[in-house]
Amino acid sequence: MKKLKEIIVVEGRDDTKRLKMAVDCDTIETNGSAINDLTLAQIEHAHETRGVIVFTDPDGPGEQIRKIISQRIPGVKHAFLTRDEARKQGKSRESIGIEHASVTAIREALDKVVEERIDNAPTVTKSFLIRHNLIGTSDARLLREKLGNRLRIGYTNGKQLEKRLNMFGITEKEVAGALEEIRKESSHD
Repeated sequence: MKKLKEIIVVEGRDDTKRLKMAVDCDTIETNGSAINDLTLAQIEHAHETRGVIVFTDPDGPGEQIRKIISQRIPGVKHAFLTRDEARKQGKSRESIGIEHASVTAIREALDKVVEERIDNAPTVTKSFLIRHNLIGTSDARLLREKLGNRLRIGYTNGKQLEKRLNMFGITEKEVAGALEEIRKESSHD
């Protein structure tokens, strides 16, 4: 089993249990979106000593936790699952969380970790996103979702997409290549 140097930040105990089935790791649990200053201080210390990978659920509260951590501790790493990978199967009420993901999906997400850039040099412009129908069209939401899954950066709304692509240093060329692959796959469906 692969041993991770970085400490993984998750939302709760069930996430930790599931991660430990996939990799040998240490975790810090935020107790859901109730992340407090003590937990943030622990994450900050972990980032300075071993590095941190933020691995939260692909939902609103998970995104809020990522945002809080990124604002307090710039330069952390992130791992993302798609909503489909984190969806509990066979339940009438939808439940999404890392604790429902397969061991394979968790390992793949951790193999494709992205690191926040601390410098602010933009890699993608809003006009590029508009030209490629990622903002301002009726199909933009679905296209952003597919792009987020392809690049392993999670789903974003139109406003967040430019910021997230720049934060992770993903270039217009990389986005264009991913969009080309998405369109090829769609034409085969």
